[in-house]
Amino acid sequence: MTRQALGLLACLRATLLRELQIAVSSPGKVVNPLMFFVIASALFPLSGRLDLAVLGSIAPGILWVTALLAVMLSMEGLFRSDFDDGTLEQLLLSPQPLYFHLLVKVLGHWLVTGLPLVVIAPLLGLLLNLPAAGYQPLILGLLLGTPTLSLVAAIGTALTVGLARSGLLLAVLILPLSIPVLVFGAGVVDTALNGLPVAGLFSLLGALLLLAASLAPLAIAASLRISVQ
Repeated sequence: MTRQALGLLACLRATLLRELQIAVSSPGKVVNPLMFFVIASALFPLSGRLDLAVLGSIAPGILWVTALLAVMLSMEGLFRSDFDDGTLEQLLLSPQPLYFHLLVKVLGHWLVTGLPLVVIAPLLGLLLNLPAAGYQPLILGLLLGTPTLSLVAAIGTALTVGLARSGLLLAVLILPLSIPVLVFGAGVVDTALNGLPVAGLFSLLGALLLLAASLAPLAIAASLRISVQ
């Protein structure tokens, strides 16, 4: 392995460790999206107006929509601290490939915010009376879908990082692009509950993840350059 490749790997490792350290030093940024995911999902059975069978049938849609909202809540501060302290400008001027830095940065953010959503989703599925056949496709679908949502949300976050109040604009930018992931993610669980094969839908979710991982860093880099100028 060349010296340049070793230097790149060291920089990427430092970027990932920095994201994890930021999460440890600011636990509220990790806990808040998770608590929102739990509370928003729990409101439906607590209403007491839904039959258990009906609640179980709409549980996949509830979990996916609340997961999307939780991801949006967690992504708002992805580049904020870097923008405020000047680190973002240094990153854009770095001789190292920006593409890989941004990909690793989003990965680190997903590990501390998106992965906990996947872990706790089965418990919320139990609360929503999700049938047993739906748990495995729910977990696998979220493992494929939530990184895609994070990558898409990172594009909107990069575009609005210089704005003081970007919550509404971020939602307008992200929601239309997230619809395919929601449709296929909830569709995987519904299809499995109906006893039909789900390999095709998993393939579509995987294709969306690969497409997002390939193109999103390029869009994020361009958006950050626009925001910094």
